Amino acid sequence: MVNFSVTYETSGDKNETAVFTLPDQVLTTGSSCDNKSSTLKLSFGKGHSWAMSFSKGVDTYQADSITFVYNLTDSSVFPNATSNETVSVNVTMKDLTNVGIDTCYSCKSQDMIQAGAVSQTLWNVLIQAFVTNGSKSAEITSCPADLPSTATPTTQTSTVATTTPVPTTTPRPPLPMPPTGDYTVGVNDTICLKAKFSLRVVFKQGEKLQEMNLEPNGTSVTGECSVNGSELVLNNTAMTLVLTFTNVSVPSSPAALPTRPVFTDANNTLNLWAATVGSSYMCNKEQVYNITNLLTFYTFDLQVQPCGISGGKFSTAEECFLDSDLSFLVPIAVGVALSFLIILVLISYLIGRRKSRTGYQSV
Repeated sequence: MVNFSVTYETSGDKNETAVFTLPDQVLTTGSSCDNKSSTLKLSFGKGHSWAMSFSKGVDTYQADSITFVYNLTDSSVFPNATSNETVSVNVTMKDLTNVGIDTCYSCKSQDMIQAGAVSQTLWNVLIQAFVTNGSKSAEITSCPADLPSTATPTTQTSTVATTTPVPTTTPRPPLPMPPTGDYTVGVNDTICLKAKFSLRVVFKQGEKLQEMNLEPNGTSVTGECSVNGSELVLNNTAMTLVLTFTNVSVPSSPAALPTRPVFTDANNTLNLWAATVGSSYMCNKEQVYNITNLLTFYTFDLQVQPCGISGGKFSTAEECFLDSDLSFLVPIAVGVALSFLIILVLISYLIGRRKSRTGYQSV
């Protein structure tokens, strides 16, 4: 399993982050192996590929490097990218070493590899780079992260070598920065609701705290506008959100995840993103909203306008306090108040000392 996180440039000198997973359906054209080296190359999508190269020693083998190639012209993965390049990223492997010949390397734990604007997270790895007599070995060399903290890497026998490790026992890799999505309700230039934001949802289900990003790719946008308000409905395979602007809720019957536990929570008394009619509300800085004691929203690069839109574009924005130029006055005000307090204490001390003098003075 491999998760990719790629930061790329979009129009307006802005950066977006594309998050996607190595799919199940790949091509292995370009893979090769001989007595001294082997390469696993997996091609997918529109011009993307991921390759890992191995070298063989006398008694062990190791992974030498990973080469990840991504095509920025693939708008389904990199929407609004300003570049049409095909980018190649090569990283040297340091962890997958000293694997015994005729054994499988196994690592259920996550291994994050960072290289510039690209982050790759590997987990549930089971691989044998050099196979003898056409069959996988029953011997497993586990990565250090899978072993108890007091143990050292060992080679052990297990029947798991012939099966795929169970994904449910693997820890979820850390989430990257949520990507920014543009959402509109209306037809062509007759737009009645417009929103742009990045969203991370954190919720507590049972005793476990979970989090997920709202992914614009694959998210359907519906909604409606009326005289009394408007509604934005975002739905994908991971979550369904309904924003009614003064009401943010997760529907009780989402269409996604029919076989998984469903988390439901709502708050009907919120007052968020308030602005005058005919204006949009904007807040580029991170904002945290405690919807309930079980549900929290984190927003970034937010701009919304639920009514009064002209020409399909945002109207003049009313900025949040964090973005405004007045935000710098807070530390100044605190400093001034503290200075005044110090002066007040000093004056009180001098007056008190003067009054407490006793005895006499010589002339």
